Amino acid sequence: MATSTTTLPLSLPSSSRRARPARSSFVPVRAAIVEAARPVPALRGGQDYSTQQPDQSGPSTSAPVLVSRDRAEDMQAEARAMARAANASVYSPEFLSSRYGSQPFKVVARAVEVLTALGTFGFTLFLDQRRGDMDKMKRVRAIELRGILTRLGPTFVKIGQGLSTRPDLCPPEYLEELSELQDSLPTFPDAEAFECIERELGFPLDSMYSMISPSPIAAASLGQVYKARLKYSGQLVAVKVQRPGIEDAIGRDFYLLRGVGFLINKYVDFITSDVVALIDEFARRVYQELNYVQEGQNARRFRKLYADKQDVLVPDIFWEYTSGKVLTMEWIDGVKLNQQAAIEKQGLKVLDLVNIGIQCSLRQLLEYGYFHADPHPGNILATPEGKLAFLDFGMMSETPEEARLAIIGHVVHMVNRDYEAMARDYYALDFLSRDVDVSPIVPALKNFFDDALNSTVSELNFKTIVDGLGNVLYQYPFNVPAYYALILRSLTVLEGLALYADPNFKVLAASYPYFAKRLLTDPNPYLRDALIELLFKDGKFRWNRLENLLVQGRMDQDFSAKEALQPVLKLLLGPDGEELRTLVIKEAVRVTEAIGFGAALDAYNSVPSFVKPMISNGSLNGPFKLSEGEREQMLELRDRVFRIWGLLRTSDNFDPSILQPIVQVLQEPEARVLGSRVAGGITQRFAARLLQQLLRSPASAPGQ
Repeated sequence: MATSTTTLPLSLPSSSRRARPARSSFVPVRAAIVEAARPVPALRGGQDYSTQQPDQSGPSTSAPVLVSRDRAEDMQAEARAMARAANASVYSPEFLSSRYGSQPFKVVARAVEVLTALGTFGFTLFLDQRRGDMDKMKRVRAIELRGILTRLGPTFVKIGQGLSTRPDLCPPEYLEELSELQDSLPTFPDAEAFECIERELGFPLDSMYSMISPSPIAAASLGQVYKARLKYSGQLVAVKVQRPGIEDAIGRDFYLLRGVGFLINKYVDFITSDVVALIDEFARRVYQELNYVQEGQNARRFRKLYADKQDVLVPDIFWEYTSGKVLTMEWIDGVKLNQQAAIEKQGLKVLDLVNIGIQCSLRQLLEYGYFHADPHPGNILATPEGKLAFLDFGMMSETPEEARLAIIGHVVHMVNRDYEAMARDYYALDFLSRDVDVSPIVPALKNFFDDALNSTVSELNFKTIVDGLGNVLYQYPFNVPAYYALILRSLTVLEGLALYADPNFKVLAASYPYFAKRLLTDPNPYLRDALIELLFKDGKFRWNRLENLLVQGRMDQDFSAKEALQPVLKLLLGPDGEELRTLVIKEAVRVTEAIGFGAALDAYNSVPSFVKPMISNGSLNGPFKLSEGEREQMLELRDRVFRIWGLLRTSDNFDPSILQPIVQVLQEPEARVLGSRVAGGITQRFAARLLQQLLRSPASAPGQ
């Protein structure tokens, strides 16, 4: 259906453009996207842009001109943006106390407003339950809750955003309504937004944009977004403008929340975490979101670390059009990740996109430690090309390196059911101080995980683990660090998105290939030791574990068969590898015997039937005087070793040169010593087996 729209040039009379732009520069018509009379052709993609001032006499009223730039110019543009954001707000509990402590009437009024709104809603739910109308009134109450959170302002909107991604906590009606809080909030006047852009960037609106949408295309908790076209490059951009008065609104709320946190810390015994510290950490993140230059820097860092994958997209930042309250970034077309029908209409699958998100999140959490802490559906888009685009980099966090390694080790200990090691992991995770005795925690972990692990690890639901660990945490003096709370938020959001498409989706099942790849290929000593711990138990090598790791690791697109052989091999021949060498020698003897036995048995089975009695001396069980159990064990070991080699050989990036490092290492003196020990062990084993064959009486035929 064709529509007719009115377009107006974004230009001003010359008399109004000689001084600082005023309200008269705003276009009053808001019915359509406003285009300039002369369109500017877009430049070819892939170029890097900067800005420079046009050469003209008199006061400048034109925006910076985009030209090709190098890294140095880009850094200068970023420095100018930082200068514009020099007065951005920074979270300070002391400042909140001094500011709002002297405003008791405003604080009390806000407390009454919040308690009245939430208390009334809770009482309404209580009445619905008493009348038996809970199911019938779900949609109505969900709409009411969305309205309440919206009226209470940005702090409570963020709470609603978190709930909107938790189908395990909220009914579908609530999820649908609360998802509107992600980018469909009430807007503030466009005139105020445009005035903010001009004030922050220092140029008239019409000199910067050839087109800007007359109204926001999205409104979030802290700001609203306009679609625009840069005048001098034709580049489509998203321009985010901060809500006026936002610092005062959230500052007052956090002052109240800190007061509640103090009361909880003092009087609520079953909550062992420092609630005030968690509130302070959350408040710091929110205040960082108020500095749009910081958000731009976050986006650049995120792009550098994670956009190297072809299926991850991160928009670039235009520093000359960015300040503390205005952020200009590359425009990206896409569909929110919870809009399953729209995604499938493009020929894409939601679960494929969620898996991309999970793999990227695992890299964020466990590889580099720098992660997006607010990945709700409004911040993650599916592009028509099937890429996953991340937006809104205001709330970021970092996982300490020791904790990143401890998380992977924790998974290994969980698989091994090594609950003592799991309990010790909480030291590295900073859950417990080193002087706390973990021995009482072990039975609690055993009681929970023995039941949970009756299923395979890949079948465990992330929420099941979080809830189970939560019950343990509440019983003991745990202190949950702030970064861990944000990790839980990030992973539960992703699991929540997946559950929209598949109620049986398991985050751990999708995550296990990444864990397997890291264990097999990462040279970090902690992870190398974790791999050895996983593969060896009671002096025996668990080939089934290695096979499973290879099966899972191959599913990760970054898996390298060549790298999978290196970390343990280096330890094996190193000065600290004597214990491992002893285990490897023993296992090498077992494998050699199994392969030799299998080859001999295959040869025996291939000869004509009339020859077999002469070879086996008339025995119905063949030439080897072995019990059926010994025979099956050796053949199973032989077949498993061959399967493992097949997995390595058929890897996508397999190269025969994979054996070259082993050949090189075998030429070293330490390897020759190891080889002679293996050869000696094999000789002794075959001698013992030969003596056993000679002395053992022939096995009876079946049925005798």
